[in-house]
Amino acid sequence: MLRAAIIFFIIAIVAFIFGASGIAGMSMEIGRLLLMVFLALAVISFLINLIGGKRGHR
Repeated sequence: MLRAAIIFFIIAIVAFIFGASGIAGMSMEIGRLLLMVFLALAVISFLINLIGGKRGHR
């Protein structure tokens, strides 16, 4: 998912350079949405592992 967000940001930058502002804006919004979903899932995963994770032997 992070890879897809990066790809959409790259598409947005290339579209902006070539003057296609509509495609650039749309790609930027999709990339931003995917990045937010990735960050939310990463935080949820971290909290679940922190609360219910296996304890290592010492």
